[in-house]
Amino acid sequence: MSYTALYRKFRPQDFEGVKGQEHITSTLKNQIRADRIGHAYLFCGTRGTGKTSVAKIFAKAVNCLNPVDGNPCNECEVCKSINNGTSMNVIEIDAASNNGVENIRQIVEEVKYSPTEGRYKVYIIDEVHMLSIGAFNALLKTLEEPPSYVMFVLATTEVHKIPITILSRCQRYDFKRINVDTISARMCELCDIEGMQAEDRALKYIAKAADGSMRDALSLLDQCSAFYMDRELTYDNVLEVLGAVDTQVFSEMLEHIVAGDSISCIHKLDELIMLGRDLSQFVMDFVWYLRNLLLISASDNAQEVVDASAERMAAMQEEAEKINTDTLMRYIRVFSELSGKLKFASQKRVLIEVALIKLTRPAMEKNYDSILQRLEQIEHRLDSGEINISIPQQSTETQQINTILQNVPAETKAPLPKAIPEDIKQAAANWGRIMMQMNGAQRACLRDCKVSAGEDNKLYLVFQNEINYTMFIGRDKSEENNRTSEIEKMLADITGKSIEVEIKLLQPEQHYNDNYTEIKNAINMDIEEEDF
Repeated sequence: MSYTALYRKFRPQDFEGVKGQEHITSTLKNQIRADRIGHAYLFCGTRGTGKTSVAKIFAKAVNCLNPVDGNPCNECEVCKSINNGTSMNVIEIDAASNNGVENIRQIVEEVKYSPTEGRYKVYIIDEVHMLSIGAFNALLKTLEEPPSYVMFVLATTEVHKIPITILSRCQRYDFKRINVDTISARMCELCDIEGMQAEDRALKYIAKAADGSMRDALSLLDQCSAFYMDRELTYDNVLEVLGAVDTQVFSEMLEHIVAGDSISCIHKLDELIMLGRDLSQFVMDFVWYLRNLLLISASDNAQEVVDASAERMAAMQEEAEKINTDTLMRYIRVFSELSGKLKFASQKRVLIEVALIKLTRPAMEKNYDSILQRLEQIEHRLDSGEINISIPQQSTETQQINTILQNVPAETKAPLPKAIPEDIKQAAANWGRIMMQMNGAQRACLRDCKVSAGEDNKLYLVFQNEINYTMFIGRDKSEENNRTSEIEKMLADITGKSIEVEIKLLQPEQHYNDNYTEIKNAINMDIEEEDF
């Protein structure tokens, strides 16, 4: 007898055997018990989640002669004929190859005839989104008002391609992806039935690789068990058959990336290629590994969402503490973008090498997260002593002068003489030199400022524009005091006199000539300014 694949051999025969879709099986069983069966159903979901299996079980249950709590008995003649594929009441149609108007018109003609056995004639149309627009239109009227003994079950993986006129005539059921624990538990049951030995870790990895599809998981288990016939299926065996990579390799690769060692990253990638590992699978698994590190770094209860042993979790926590979340998010972004490019790339290795160099050399990118990583690397090198910041030595003459100044008592330093009006004029005459010592932004603010003689021998800087005034003095009083002190020091250096400066803003109701006296003849405002 020829070998039967596991997913076909162990296809569920009743609702209890369908795993991970209890929200759908419970609803259908309730409808059967209450005899409230609809005329059209739409089953949506990704591949391998049980759409066709549930459709067949439903077809058996509504026709079963001895249903048990909404489940088919699988013992009566109707159930047996449906299980054997010989029933005339359950018609399966593959819309991928029968998608024309003529195929649907044939169905419309057939529904006129009542079932030969059982209560319902059930049409299961798989991949219904493949029907042409004309075929959908031909199906509309029959789908809306079929004979009482006809029921349609439409199955699709791409529900967005189905016209709204079809959707509105069906009861819609969305099949979820099956979680890893449910898939691995089901494979463990089948291994016991088949007499296969397999490590729990190996089954967990197969379940994760199946990406929520029970059929894919059983196909992968078939493939791995066939390669290692009559031997225990270990985690390393699964990695070898599927071309996958152990998490220890990801840890080593990440260590080289954090260290900025591009050459070691390339060598590690070369080792994986020589071992025959699949590069696309490596990129997807590495993104998942980085995702786990990010969850560990950002959450105190990461063990609830990260599938790893206690030892591996502890090691990953140590790794997560060494990398900040912004850097991890950058790694994930770069490799996620790479994953999308690899699908149609002819030079996958080159693209992966470029991505690794990007991660080790953040200066290649100019975005925000790469700049943060560069700053982090600089801080690390400073802390480790790789970068030495040395203060230039002062000349011997400078050191001697500083020593003399430090030894001069504070009371012997002669105070600068107080300014008199003539000194104010001298300061105003040198105002151009003061402005040349300021930066471009400060000079721009001073364009509408007038230099005035104030009371008590003060020098007033009177602004007529509030925006220029605000930008010049800064955000608070301390910044204004600092700005005033800078100007007073510049004046003292040029004139040799202590001149007190006060910055003012001309109020809207004030007129300049009524409130201030401009030192017109002493000021030369027509100075040559540098571009800024």
